[in-house]
Amino acid sequence: MKQYGVIGNPLHHSYSKAYFNEKFQEQAIDARYDNYLLPTIKDVMKVLNDTPNLCGLNVTIPYKEQVMEYLDEIDDEAKEIGAVNVIKITEKNGKRFLKGYNSDWFGFTEAIKPFVKPHHTHALILGTGGASKGILYALKKLKINTQFVSRDPSKGLTYKQLTKEILQQYTIIVNTTPVGTFPEVKHCPPIPYHFLTDKHLVYDLIYNPIRTLFLHQAETRGATTCNGWQMFLNQAHKAYVIWEGKDLITNKKHVEKI
Repeated sequence: MKQYGVIGNPLHHSYSKAYFNEKFQEQAIDARYDNYLLPTIKDVMKVLNDTPNLCGLNVTIPYKEQVMEYLDEIDDEAKEIGAVNVIKITEKNGKRFLKGYNSDWFGFTEAIKPFVKPHHTHALILGTGGASKGILYALKKLKINTQFVSRDPSKGLTYKQLTKEILQQYTIIVNTTPVGTFPEVKHCPPIPYHFLTDKHLVYDLIYNPIRTLFLHQAETRGATTCNGWQMFLNQAHKAYVIWEGKDLITNKKHVEKI
């Protein structure tokens, strides 16, 4: 039986295990998917050593950047992005071989494209962690100007610097932080929501809960909102293509170069 899984900390919010195992059962694929809660990134070696049938891993908060030093090879896109959320595990010259990829940018691009309008030319990215790097890459591909927002003034604008004028210009706002994730559902990023209008597109990478307080606040101001569920599905499908060379939904061989 092939094994897959996700590494991160925490993992109680993740739907990956339930989603992949449901798909494996539906398609009679002899595989299983598990959660691997890692106290530190160093513990990834124990997971690898204890699970000889492991063929692939997803990587979530907070290890998308830290895991890179444990890989034998990194895909060019993931290298440019500076973060890995998919690991393909194979054998090379009789030894285990780990190659890192990033499917976040693909998942996000396909999810947000239907909502982007001509006036959406500037985007604020809330957060500067591993997830934010894939979003930056995706927005650049869409030719959208970007600006990071962080609690750390050395990494971008601070939340206190978000004026009415800035929000009038930056009409896409993407939350890449974990703020508002289950079970901390009563929290949201501290942006000035009263400056949002129906011109704004507000995207939250969080999909648990489906409707975060961040999105609720934006909706009440007339903004178009989107949660992270479709991005999750897109990046999950891409991950399976990376691992097995075929689509998890159709089970057909995938010919795209990855």
